[in-house]
Amino acid sequence: MKTTIIKLSLALAVAGSFSLTASAKVSDAEAAKLGKELTPVGATRAGNKDGSIPEWTGKLISTQDDQGFIKDPYASDKPLFVITAQNMDKYADKLSPGMQAMLKQYPDTYKVPVYPSHRPVTYSDSIYGYAKKNAMKTELKEGGNGLLNFDATIPFPIPQNGLEAVWNHLTRYKGGAYESYTMQMVVQANGSYTPVRIHDYQAWPESLKGGVNAEKDDNVLFYFMRRALSPARLTGNVLLVHETVDQVAEPRRAWSYNAGQRRVRRAPTVAYDGPGFAAEGTRTSDNVDIFNGSPSRYNWKLVGKKEMIVPYNAYRLTSRELSYDDIIKKGHINQDAARYEMHRVWVVEATLKEDARHVYGKRVLYLDEDSWQAVLADNYDGRGQLWRVAEGHHTFVSGPQATSFATEVLYDLQSRRYIAMMLVNEEAKPYNYGIELDRKTFTPAALRRAGK
Repeated sequence: MKTTIIKLSLALAVAGSFSLTASAKVSDAEAAKLGKELTPVGATRAGNKDGSIPEWTGKLISTQDDQGFIKDPYASDKPLFVITAQNMDKYADKLSPGMQAMLKQYPDTYKVPVYPSHRPVTYSDSIYGYAKKNAMKTELKEGGNGLLNFDATIPFPIPQNGLEAVWNHLTRYKGGAYESYTMQMVVQANGSYTPVRIHDYQAWPESLKGGVNAEKDDNVLFYFMRRALSPARLTGNVLLVHETVDQVAEPRRAWSYNAGQRRVRRAPTVAYDGPGFAAEGTRTSDNVDIFNGSPSRYNWKLVGKKEMIVPYNAYRLTSRELSYDDIIKKGHINQDAARYEMHRVWVVEATLKEDARHVYGKRVLYLDEDSWQAVLADNYDGRGQLWRVAEGHHTFVSGPQATSFATEVLYDLQSRRYIAMMLVNEEAKPYNYGIELDRKTFTPAALRRAGK
């Protein structure tokens, strides 16, 4: 991968105030902490004082069986305690407002089983090398509209403001090029749902056949194609996205193919608060992956790092011993299959700019310190009321040495509906990492073929 200048059109805000000048690279002395008192991607290596968060060791732990299916390396663990609506006040300082709201809204069924904490996230040496170089080289361009001297992933392992932390989440390593077969369910207030089977391809330019093409990949973060395989009313609908980095100067390139109309169309609404693919109005386009796309409509504040109870090492939610009916329940997923642990997270608060439009007036993201993957989010409406609560049930996949979700769930506190994405329990081969994808796979011309 070569060093590139990636143009972004973004605004910066930090606690108090922040002048829109080029952000400072960290000093050599600060960068030297990476791989020592800090992990190579910027997390605190040591455990916490009471031992509820262990030390990060960097030892690679296998989380896949011989067929490549996800397995649970911590299956023998038992819950340390279970948080319910009756005892939640005791743990309130460790729970997000969204989780507290879920406990109050579903006092008889929603619970939080808390297990011993493990820190299995271990990236490759090449990822660590990029993070170290970026720490000493990468800067936010003056005016907040660019990244200078950025390589591949994790531009700011020692973040100085909220925008830097969010871009670590957006650019984190996800496994190069891969395909997946997953299920998505929109669950109604009465518990009924229709499963949607989805086939995805995703690739970063560096992972495509032939590697980076300086002209074609200019301003592209990754390529993505999604097609619906079932139910019949959605079969053949396909979405193609070229994720641009600077989405203000160049909006996200998106196309859709509708099997009924047999036409390929540009899809400009696949961004920001545009409707999500096959989501029946339960999420916005930028709700996927907890938060995705351009951060340009918000001011971002780095609140700081905090010890919190978050969904983590959620391997049971991928178990082939569980059916989708076992997991999908009225109001929320089956919490007996969920797993929560104590971890340190970066708390980042986004406030909608006065001249910007979005259905969410405020968002609070909680970023896992070991992977930079967002694991929780609280989304507020324009009145300041907590509206949609996101839980990303974090897993580490040892084959590609990347993080993922056992499922990503977005709960609507107002309608009492929710959407659960990325479920794989009944799939024969849900993930195929390390595949070779051609750039032609991600062209508008390929949409019609994919829809057949």
